[in-house]
Parts: sequence; structure tokens; C-alpha cells
Amino acid sequence: MNFPLEYSSGVMIIIGGFFFGYFLEASGLGSPRKLNAQFTFKDWSVFKVMFVAIVVAAVGLYLFNLLGWLEFDKLHVPTTFFWAMAIGGALLGTGLSVGGYCPGTSIVALFTGRIDALLFMMGMLIGVFLFAILFDTILPLYTAAKGPESQTLAQLLDVQTWVILAGLIVIAALGFFLGAKIESKHNSVIQAQDLDSRD
Repeated sequence: MNFPLEYSSGVMIIIGGFFFGYFLEASGLGSPRKLNAQFTFKDWSVFKVMFVAIVVAAVGLYLFNLLGWLEFDKLHVPTTFFWAMAIGGALLGTGLSVGGYCPGTSIVALFTGRIDALLFMMGMLIGVFLFAILFDTILPLYTAAKGPESQTLAQLLDVQTWVILAGLIVIAALGFFLGAKIESKHNSVIQAQDLDSRD
């Protein structure tokens, strides 16, 4: 039994996608300003939303495994290719900071009427086609620095899974604390500038 993965029918995928999109938009992530503000450390909403999702999913999977609802051994864990991940992460980060969207938020933004999201999605499609065309050429780089087969972070560091979960929770707490401090300072500066402009 691998609840809820055994119920991955088309209907469940559509329902899950609907709620995923809804919460992205409700949290304001359908606006490119939110993502750009995260990169300039003025608004930590993206960090808060995404890290809460990561922690909830990680802890949820761990508890499901303890309850026997899900078997870790049957989950697909992709093999790490360090160079591909480093270069891909850098390119993705550049695209996020310049365009103000990630693949998911661009779709949400498009369905709320943002034309710039359509242009962003067209750029993604062009990138996908170029990657497919050049795949044979860049394959040696893509498969370079291969890590151990299907190894989790806990296995890589040779620690118990709960240690990784505790680390994630600590990082999230520190991020929330630091983000609140920076946001408060930024808002104070803006309020001071508003008062000066009125004078």
C-alpha cells in the first residue's frame, strides 16, 4: 500500500493541480513582483510558502512511512548528477530572477490574465526544444559527476531521516526569523521615505 500515491488517477491529478494553483495565487506567487522581491530580500513570502510546503511534505512522508501507509523503498529517488544540477540550478535561478516566474507560477499568472506570463512560458518551451535538439551533444556534461544510485540525503550523510527533518525545521525557523527582521527593516525604511516625501 502506498497511500495516497495509489490514487494517482487523472481526476486526483486535476484536483491536486487545482488546489496547487489556487494556493499559489492566494499566497501572491502569481505576481512576478513577489519573486523579484525575494531575490532582493525585500519580501520573504516565496521562502515562507515554499519552505512550509517542503517541511510539511517531508514530515508527512516520514509519518506515512511510520504508519505503514507508504513505503519509502517504493518511492522513486532520482540519481544525482552534480554538474547537471549545478548548471541547471544556476540557469533556473537566472530565469526566475529575470522573468519573475517559475514554471508553476507562470501558468497560474497566465490563467489570471497576465500576458508577460505567456511570454515567459514561450521562452520555457523554446528552452525545452533546444535542450531536446542539443541533448546528444551535451550528454557527456549532463551525465558527468554522477552520484550514488537513488541515494537520499540521509543516506548520503549517513544519518537517520529524522535528523534531516529536524535540520529542515531549524532552517525554516531561522529563515522565518531572519525574513521577518529584514522585512521589518525594509518596511520601516519605506515608511520613513513616505513621511519625508509628505513633508
